[in-house]
Amino acid sequence: MFVTHTRGRVKRAAGPRADRKPREEWNEWMEMNMRNRSLSPGRRALALAALAAALCAGGLNAETHWNLQAVNANGASAWSPAYPFTVVGVLLTDPDEMLDSTPNFQPASAGVMGGEWQMVVQAVWPGDRGGTVCWMGQNYALRRSPGDDSFSYSNEAWLAEMARLNHDPATGHAFRKGDLVSITANGSLFFGGKRNINEMHRNEPEYDFTLSLVASNYGLPAPEVLSLASLVRTNDNNPATFEDIFDPTRATGGEHWQGMRVRLNGLTLLETNGWNPANPWGGRLCAVTDGENRFFKLRHPRYSLGPPPAGVFDAIGILNQESGSGAQGTNGYELFVQQVLPAEPAVLTLASTPVITWPGSLANYQLVYTNILGAPGPWQPATKVPALVNGRWTVMLDPAEAQTRFYRLQRVQ
Repeated sequence: MFVTHTRGRVKRAAGPRADRKPREEWNEWMEMNMRNRSLSPGRRALALAALAAALCAGGLNAETHWNLQAVNANGASAWSPAYPFTVVGVLLTDPDEMLDSTPNFQPASAGVMGGEWQMVVQAVWPGDRGGTVCWMGQNYALRRSPGDDSFSYSNEAWLAEMARLNHDPATGHAFRKGDLVSITANGSLFFGGKRNINEMHRNEPEYDFTLSLVASNYGLPAPEVLSLASLVRTNDNNPATFEDIFDPTRATGGEHWQGMRVRLNGLTLLETNGWNPANPWGGRLCAVTDGENRFFKLRHPRYSLGPPPAGVFDAIGILNQESGSGAQGTNGYELFVQQVLPAEPAVLTLASTPVITWPGSLANYQLVYTNILGAPGPWQPATKVPALVNGRWTVMLDPAEAQTRFYRLQRVQ
């Protein structure tokens, strides 16, 4: 049998929020001001600092994504659980683009999770970094001993949960990517290389996590630009090893960008079977290469990205990790793709002024020079700081220096 949970939603929405008046007042201020996307970075930093103070005043345990996603030398979670906690960030996904939340109750003996819901939120606090995945499944009896089907959500109860998670409890606003939200969690689990906010496979109300709107249309963070050289080593042709660059300090490698919007440039598809939005989660993977003996995985969303790119392309999305283990997280990095763009070659254009420009999408390149081609020693970084002009990085050269130097682009990450 299974249990239909009404779970007192009206009472839960009205009760605890009455004790959070400072945050409600702050939400109104943020909603009024964040609608204007011209807010300066300094003002946004002050606004977020004030939000942190409001969360604390409301009795909430504010946590950072950086702390929550801390890992040890094996890539397993190093965070010390303390509930409830609240994180703040920008939604990077819409509710339906990662997993299929269509209700599908099945007994545990069927071996299927049924409906699944997942969203990703990226840090915005000054000094914070990274992002966190929020996940929920319907048929928890599959993962919870002794497999009693009352541990799962009926289809009716699941639909009620989806309505709760996909809408702000105070305004009814339907959440979408680019919204600034706060998430209060009463549980979390480590799996696949990251700590997920979830219900710990329990359908009791005390394990709920809740999303609250801070500001709609806050805006997606600009993707950090990098290449596969920052994420994987060249292939050693040993199937028993992984080429993922893992750094538990998170200064380099996949951990540095996990849960964040990034732009990977210079990719070529090696297979197209997974380039299909109708496939299930596990069937939407494609292998890519940078043409320099490095290989990586892209995961297609549940909406169309158009036909598979035939040539070299760039991909914008969320750096995710799926190590497949609850004990280690040193491998399995991938890009959840949200946008595909034509690749722009790392070619310099020299004007007569003299001015050097290169594509604005290549933020992970720097201009370097040498006075003698073929001379030993590294090329030197150009002293002029590039500016982004009309979508291209632009450097104004000193005419005297330009006559004696050779310039090229050098990838830095």
